[in-house]
Amino acid sequence: MLGDFTYSNPTRLYFGKNALEVLANELPNYGKNILLTYGGGSIKKNGIYDSVVTILKSAGKNIIELPGVMANPTSEKLIEGAKLARENNVDLILAVGGGSVCDYSKAVSVSAYYDGDPWEKYFLKMEEPECKIIPVGCVLTMVGTGSEMNGGSVITNHAQKLKIGHVFGDNVFPKFSILNPEYTFSVPQYQMTAGFFDIMCHILEQYLSGTDDNTSDYISEGLMKSLVHSSRIAVKNPHDYEARSNIMWTATWALNTLIAKAKTTDWEVHMLGQAVGAYTNATHGMTLSAVTLAYYRHILKDGLKRFARFAVNVWGVNPEGKSDSELAEEGLKALESWMKEIGVVLHLKELGVTPEMFEGLADATFILEGGYRKLTRDEVIEIFRESM
Repeated sequence: MLGDFTYSNPTRLYFGKNALEVLANELPNYGKNILLTYGGGSIKKNGIYDSVVTILKSAGKNIIELPGVMANPTSEKLIEGAKLARENNVDLILAVGGGSVCDYSKAVSVSAYYDGDPWEKYFLKMEEPECKIIPVGCVLTMVGTGSEMNGGSVITNHAQKLKIGHVFGDNVFPKFSILNPEYTFSVPQYQMTAGFFDIMCHILEQYLSGTDDNTSDYISEGLMKSLVHSSRIAVKNPHDYEARSNIMWTATWALNTLIAKAKTTDWEVHMLGQAVGAYTNATHGMTLSAVTLAYYRHILKDGLKRFARFAVNVWGVNPEGKSDSELAEEGLKALESWMKEIGVVLHLKELGVTPEMFEGLADATFILEGGYRKLTRDEVIEIFRESM
């Protein structure tokens, strides 16, 4: 490892079948007014909502509900939530849902007491909060984003056709997160596999960069192998507790900042995918899967040795008698085979993208410098074309 770094993660995690019971122990740390954020109402069908509300009422809390958090939370929804939190003097935001609900709740936490436009301050200008921040707790019902143990928040502005993520500091991390793998059992297959690929993509964005011998990369390889193994079980039996628990834990460690330490990181796949999401409102993990293979084949020669290592150490490709180029190609073929096996989207046309969108998608794509190659705008368009 060659880089200097500081590591801190303030989030307290409770994991397992009985994890929700600990919510009652956390609640005395916060005031009376609880903003309960959730999505389309699935938590009312599977009983999670009733369980959470019962605990909140038993603790004597005043519940302010904010339902309808969409899969790609919008800037308009952010304004709505910030206003509601401020007017009700909220003491804790409790996010019950997947990564989008957690992301959204963190955005609300830094926006409620900011007088200006939070979209402009936090997502266009990437500034840090200087106002009062409302603490956030999470009850996770879907895995993929790792939002339960990081400061990340992604918001979409449809008017500007932009989807932007801001990674806030420790002061915005959830104070606690409750992870019960059984809560993920009812997630539809499409959303489940999209989450699986989101996890893989998070790891790859951090692994496929840099050239030094870094402990973080060995951890990443183990996480990827665990994900591949457990995902194959889960797609056949979504109620396999062991597989779903391993995936849930892998998702958390994929993006809680650990494996990025002492490294450069890429994140260009996310920039490409988020541009697609801004235009199509497609499921996040599927926007990533649709552009991943084209992007990595485009930069393959620039990071050849790491791609070759990926093939051998993650996919078990036999290196005997093969060049780095041959190994790298086999590694990407193995990745593609796994993607087909779990059933994720491989082509942008499946998400409603048309060639007429390419110029606009390129305008919405942020070009970063952390990977093996800094793209040009023309290359971005070519990658979108190759992803069709």
